[in-house]
Amino acid sequence: MAKITIAGRPNTGKSTLFNALTGTRDAIVHDRPGVTRDTICGQMITRPDCELCDTAGLEHERRGIAADSTDMAMDAISSSDAVLFVVDGRVGLTPEDIDWARLVRRKTRAPVLLLVNKSESNRRLGDVHEFYKLGFGEPVLISAEHKNGFDEIYEFLEKNVPVVTVANEPERRVKIAVLGQPNVGKSTLVNRVLGENRQIVKDEPGVTRDTVKIPVRFYGRDILLMDTAGLRRKSNVRDDVETLSALKSLDAIEKSDVVILVVDATRDIENQALGIAARVYDAGKILCVALNKWDLVEPELRDEKLLKLKHHFTNSFHQIIKPMILAISAETGTGVQNMFKRIYEQWDISNATAPTSLINKIIGELVESRQPPMSRLKRPMKIKFARMVGRHPMRIAINVGGASDIPESYTRYLRRGLATALKWEHLPITIEYDKSENPFD
Repeated sequence: MAKITIAGRPNTGKSTLFNALTGTRDAIVHDRPGVTRDTICGQMITRPDCELCDTAGLEHERRGIAADSTDMAMDAISSSDAVLFVVDGRVGLTPEDIDWARLVRRKTRAPVLLLVNKSESNRRLGDVHEFYKLGFGEPVLISAEHKNGFDEIYEFLEKNVPVVTVANEPERRVKIAVLGQPNVGKSTLVNRVLGENRQIVKDEPGVTRDTVKIPVRFYGRDILLMDTAGLRRKSNVRDDVETLSALKSLDAIEKSDVVILVVDATRDIENQALGIAARVYDAGKILCVALNKWDLVEPELRDEKLLKLKHHFTNSFHQIIKPMILAISAETGTGVQNMFKRIYEQWDISNATAPTSLINKIIGELVESRQPPMSRLKRPMKIKFARMVGRHPMRIAINVGGASDIPESYTRYLRRGLATALKWEHLPITIEYDKSENPFD
């Protein structure tokens, strides 16, 4: 797959261009410069054989997050098949544009298309001819916000990037989102899986802002890994960029198959983490709680901490029988492969369909062992027929004769019995009741 990189100094509209060319809202768009930090990639609408990458704004900083972001952007440029260099038409040519254009020419031999963005109004447009000084040839006037001038981009790619037939993947990638509070080690875990420092890691919260989707093959499976921004309590969020980041993190739950909830093993579990878990369960996704930094926990405290955490989750959520809680160290890699092995096992189980005959046999044995209680009207409840009607979550529909107000306690009993018999203890399960109508009423 060809790699196309969008580059330029901060606040020139690179993320707006990325969203327009990919037909998504994956990149956060904000008037504040420097919002994008990690390199975000996606497929172009018109060229599915091309991977388009949005990079952080290029800045002259020697240390800190801005320096790391610039280094990653330059790495993306050097490995590209083509580069879209974006400048701000309203501001005009700046010394920074000239400096970065010079460095881009040194960094890559790939063809570069110069895009003068924010050119929807001639009255607000500076002298376009001065952009020839950048050495990229004739500048192309575009408006990423209004999707003007894109034909020249498509023509440039058609001329310089040969079309490659994209083969259909034999197996759909498992989408795994990595969520958690700020500074618990999410990006460190992602880098461990990737085997490279793809995501910026700092000992401060709020470094990751966008949800970064990265296809990778890990431990024998093709997966799509999603690194998300840290989630904090709403009362602690006073920045609109952080609000956008949080919304994208929560949206990743809906778009995922599995969620790895990373928690800091050196701290007590917080209600915020339980709240994230509740969202995952309600969405019907497989949840794995990764106890990160386990190597920093005193050995004599580990058993007690693990039991306490399992107690928290078991008592907080009735949708799941046995929470999957695994101790890892993203820094050293301890337990990471085992965690993904367990995730793959649960994903395979969740994709299997339980035979109707088996479900009815299990339900029949459970009912025989413990009869449903009488209804409020003192009418007997008769469970007649059960079947599997959906997955993710595992959905069981039970046909009920007589009264249908079966109490939640009995539903939990059936759920637990089904989960134990079918090895669904780590999967979210819902039970629905269909009431049989009496034709003589």
